[in-house]
Amino acid sequence: MQMEMPTRPASAGPDDDYDHKLKAAEEELERIQSQKEELARKKQELEELTARKRTFLSQQAELFEKFTSAVTLINRELEEIRQEAEDLEQCRACFAGHLDKIQKVNPESWTRENLADRLERANMIVDLAVDEYDQAAAHFENSRCGSIFGRVSTRKRAKAAGAGSGEFMQNLRNGLAFNLPVCVLGSLALIVYLLK
Repeated sequence: MQMEMPTRPASAGPDDDYDHKLKAAEEELERIQSQKEELARKKQELEELTARKRTFLSQQAELFEKFTSAVTLINRELEEIRQEAEDLEQCRACFAGHLDKIQKVNPESWTRENLADRLERANMIVDLAVDEYDQAAAHFENSRCGSIFGRVSTRKRAKAAGAGSGEFMQNLRNGLAFNLPVCVLGSLALIVYLLK
């Protein structure tokens, strides 16, 4: 009886081994290329995100500076407006008081005996009112309310111009200003008396 020898598969030849290694190397190369492309894509995304972050940080810093400055200026402006409103309220109350005093002056009710005294008091009321009006006008001159008061009166300008002329001239002008109305009324009263 003849024994049959089992057939062994033919060993892979050098070409098959080379093809197998080549195929494995190509697959590895494709995998590496794919990883390289993935890394390049991720790098591109990261660079874009970094650029967007830099832009955001720049805008954030710029806006922070702008808003900080604006808030500071607005707070300052609001404080000035509040102060100006308080000053205006005080001014309004003062002017209302002067208005009331001026309206109560009634020269028609004065008698000849108390004319000089009443006229002097009335002139003092008017002088005080004019001085306070001029002070208010000067105070608000460069503010947003400056147009309320118009110009400083010529009387105030005359006082300012006369300040350098010496105390005597100032007293002379003041005395003339206080006594001129009395002299005029006295002269009129004398003429009326003489004509009767």
